[in-house]
Amino acid sequence: MVGEGVLHECLLHPSVEKILVVNRKSCGIEHLKLTEILVPDFFDLTAIENQLSGYNACFFCLGISSLGVNKEDYYHITYDLTMNFAEMLAKQNTEMTFCYVSGAGTDSTEKGSINWARVKGKTENELMKMNFKQALAFRPGFMLPTKGLKHSKGYYSILKLLYPLLKLIIPAYISTLKQVCIAMINSAILGSDKAVLEVKDINALSLSEAC
Repeated sequence: MVGEGVLHECLLHPSVEKILVVNRKSCGIEHLKLTEILVPDFFDLTAIENQLSGYNACFFCLGISSLGVNKEDYYHITYDLTMNFAEMLAKQNTEMTFCYVSGAGTDSTEKGSINWARVKGKTENELMKMNFKQALAFRPGFMLPTKGLKHSKGYYSILKLLYPLLKLIIPAYISTLKQVCIAMINSAILGSDKAVLEVKDINALSLSEAC
């Protein structure tokens, strides 16, 4: 959902000149700005290594839910896969801003009782030690989907009806998908004074002028 959203906003944004999508299957979009590479195994990127240099930002949106997934598999996909991709990028793009889509409730201490939050926290912490210009952890909560996009969970259609009420009751956990994606683009152009961006930080950054 976030990957589709940020691609959509990048295609529209006047400051974004070139986009490379690294995917397991085609996103089905053709655009002059867009190049797409299909990779069957994200743990083996050697074949595309020389195509990953010269970029200002990486918006890393790959991930899975922890529901129904054992701890070992969740760790392997959430931590190992992310680090494998990030390490290859960091070798070639020291001026890159790496934006990692994490989630509200992530545990930076890595010591809490919730497994997914610890693993996400470890991933954030290790990314911030890498040789990027800046590594940022985006922690969105509920995101109102962008109209016309395809990849949102079925239950979002129900929650969408509750959006005005949720925004009133729990504003600290509510964004639109567009706000999250514009904030990611703005972070690459303007930078961020915070490495970990909670919902209120995301929403504020989305309002910054980046053009």
